[in-house]
Amino acid sequence: MAKDDPQTLVSTAWLAQHLKDPDLRLLDASWYLPSAGRNPRAEFERAHIPGARFFDIDEISDQRSELPHMAPPVEKFMSRLRAMGVGDGHQVVVYDGAGLFSAARVWWLFRLMGKRDVAVLDGGLPKWQEEGREVEDLAPVIRDRHMTVQRQAYLVRDVTQVSAAAKLGDHEIIDARSPGRFAGTEPEPRADLRTGHIPGAKNVPYAALLNPDGTMKDLPALKSAFEGAGVDLAKPAITTCGSGVTAAVLNLALERLGKHDHSLYDGSWAEWGAFHTLPVATGDA
Repeated sequence: MAKDDPQTLVSTAWLAQHLKDPDLRLLDASWYLPSAGRNPRAEFERAHIPGARFFDIDEISDQRSELPHMAPPVEKFMSRLRAMGVGDGHQVVVYDGAGLFSAARVWWLFRLMGKRDVAVLDGGLPKWQEEGREVEDLAPVIRDRHMTVQRQAYLVRDVTQVSAAAKLGDHEIIDARSPGRFAGTEPEPRADLRTGHIPGAKNVPYAALLNPDGTMKDLPALKSAFEGAGVDLAKPAITTCGSGVTAAVLNLALERLGKHDHSLYDGSWAEWGAFHTLPVATGDA
């Protein structure tokens, strides 16, 4: 079992021990691809860990962008979190209904906004329920809490920066998608996107970092997964995926390994794959 760290990853046992702490705030950040046929908000309303609030990844985003769930403006992030009663001085724990999938995206968003007291629940709601722990369908009592934000621009990369990194080779670009999508042998779930990957990228599917129960692998296994894919951990890393959600699982794993020079390409393949002027590679890395 991974060691509990309230700034990266905590166990269900840790959460059970701290669930009633007055400054704990719990967020359900479940999100799924349309092909999954799941409604995360409806599932949350039926059953969630006591005290949890629902974090809507699609709504708490920059909706001025045509790209899906891009990082929100600072002001929107602050107002939405305050409305959920989340603010300065809180220890935040984020979970999802898949085990460890979309929760890491919200962990990364908090980091982007300069908040460090935030962790992902290892194994998420499935592990919590498998252990017979309590769930409820009640709405939490909300009390407004002031929030200050200091955006950490180094944690996010745009298409121009990623294009430069691909040409210069001075960063490791790490793609969290499946091997088939990376190689270009499987279709993309979003329409009108080319198949393949950013030239020079390495493929570390996010699922390769997880155990069968949806918990994150231990540190030696995480290191082995990156190095086995040819990733040079001495270089700064840029993570990417389909739309910037599962890439954050890689960021979380890198942070667990003590590697702090990592960022996330927010547009990811939803952006790169749509622009025919950008180069695409196919096959293995």
